[in-house]
Amino acid sequence: MTQQYLAGELSLLLGQLQIVTTNKESERDVARLRFEAETVPIASLPSVVVRALTLTDTLCWESLSRADVVTFSRQAKICADLFDFGVCAGLLEDAWPAWHP
Repeated sequence: MTQQYLAGELSLLLGQLQIVTTNKESERDVARLRFEAETVPIASLPSVVVRALTLTDTLCWESLSRADVVTFSRQAKICADLFDFGVCAGLLEDAWPAWHP
Protein backbone atom coordinates (compact mmCIF):
# COMPACT_ATOMS: atom_id res chain seq x y z
CA MET A 1 0.00 0.00 0.00
CA THR A 2 1.22 3.48 -0.74
CA GLN A 3 1.59 6.15 1.91
CA GLN A 4 -1.06 8.22 0.17
CA TYR A 5 -3.52 5.32 0.32
CA LEU A 6 -2.86 4.71 4.01
CA ALA A 7 -3.17 8.39 4.88
CA GLY A 8 -6.31 8.76 2.76
CA GLU A 9 -8.05 5.72 4.22
CA LEU A 10 -7.21 6.75 7.78
CA SER A 11 -8.40 10.29 7.07
CA LEU A 12 -11.67 8.91 5.67
CA LEU A 13 -12.28 6.82 8.80
CA LEU A 14 -11.49 9.80 11.02
CA GLY A 15 -13.89 11.93 8.98
CA GLN A 16 -16.62 9.38 9.71
CA LEU A 17 -15.72 9.55 13.39
CA GLN A 18 -15.83 13.34 13.35
CA ILE A 19 -19.45 13.18 12.19
CA VAL A 20 -20.50 11.13 15.24
CA THR A 21 -18.64 13.04 17.93
CA THR A 22 -20.86 14.48 20.61
CA ASN A 23 -18.95 17.56 21.75
CA LYS A 24 -16.73 20.30 20.34
CA GLU A 25 -13.61 19.17 22.22
CA SER A 26 -13.80 15.66 20.79
CA GLU A 27 -14.53 17.07 17.35
CA ARG A 28 -11.35 19.17 17.58
CA ASP A 29 -9.37 16.12 18.75
CA VAL A 30 -10.56 14.11 15.76
CA ALA A 31 -9.80 16.99 13.39
CA ARG A 32 -6.28 17.18 14.81
CA LEU A 33 -5.79 13.43 14.33
CA ARG A 34 -7.14 13.69 10.80
CA PHE A 35 -4.67 16.46 9.98
CA GLU A 36 -1.85 14.34 11.39
CA ALA A 37 -2.96 11.32 9.36
CA GLU A 38 -2.70 13.42 6.22
CA THR A 39 0.65 15.04 6.99
CA VAL A 40 2.91 12.82 9.12
CA PRO A 41 5.39 10.31 7.72
CA ILE A 42 4.10 6.76 7.35
CA ALA A 43 6.22 5.67 10.32
CA SER A 44 4.07 7.90 12.55
CA LEU A 45 0.72 6.50 11.40
CA PRO A 46 0.62 3.73 14.03
CA SER A 47 0.60 6.40 16.73
CA VAL A 48 -2.27 8.20 15.02
CA VAL A 49 -4.26 4.97 14.79
CA VAL A 50 -3.66 4.16 18.47
CA ARG A 51 -4.76 7.63 19.57
CA ALA A 52 -7.81 7.42 17.29
CA LEU A 53 -8.79 4.08 18.80
CA THR A 54 -8.33 5.40 22.32
CA LEU A 55 -10.46 8.46 21.55
CA THR A 56 -13.13 6.34 19.88
CA ASP A 57 -13.21 4.03 22.89
CA THR A 58 -13.75 7.05 25.15
CA LEU A 59 -16.50 8.37 22.90
CA CYS A 60 -18.23 4.99 22.99
CA TRP A 61 -18.18 4.93 26.79
CA GLU A 62 -19.54 8.47 26.93
CA SER A 63 -22.39 7.51 24.60
CA LEU A 64 -23.18 4.47 26.71
CA SER A 65 -23.22 6.55 29.88
CA ARG A 66 -25.89 8.76 28.25
CA ALA A 67 -27.79 5.69 27.01
CA ASP A 68 -27.34 6.99 23.44
CA VAL A 69 -27.50 3.63 21.69
CA VAL A 70 -27.64 5.01 18.16
CA THR A 71 -24.48 7.09 18.53
CA PHE A 72 -22.72 4.28 20.40
CA SER A 73 -23.51 1.87 17.59
CA ARG A 74 -22.07 4.20 14.97
CA GLN A 75 -18.96 4.91 17.05
CA ALA A 76 -18.40 1.21 17.80
CA LYS A 77 -18.59 0.41 14.06
CA ILE A 78 -15.98 3.06 13.31
CA CYS A 79 -13.79 1.77 16.14
CA ALA A 80 -13.94 -1.73 14.66
CA ASP A 81 -13.17 -0.35 11.20
CA LEU A 82 -10.20 1.63 12.56
CA PHE A 83 -8.85 -1.46 14.29
CA ASP A 84 -9.29 -3.66 11.21
CA PHE A 85 -7.64 -1.02 9.04
CA GLY A 86 -4.72 -0.70 11.45
CA VAL A 87 -4.16 -4.45 11.52
CA CYS A 88 -4.58 -4.99 7.77
CA ALA A 89 -2.28 -2.06 6.96
CA GLY A 90 0.39 -3.42 9.30
CA LEU A 91 0.08 -0.43 11.60
CA LEU A 92 -1.16 -2.46 14.60
CA GLU A 93 -0.64 -5.90 15.95
CA ASP A 94 -3.71 -8.10 15.90
CA ALA A 95 -4.21 -7.88 19.64
CA TRP A 96 -6.23 -5.72 22.04
CA PRO A 97 -3.28 -4.77 24.31
CA ALA A 98 -1.46 -3.36 21.29
CA TRP A 99 -3.53 -0.20 21.49
CA HIS A 100 -5.72 -0.22 24.58
CA PRO A 101 -4.28 1.65 27.57
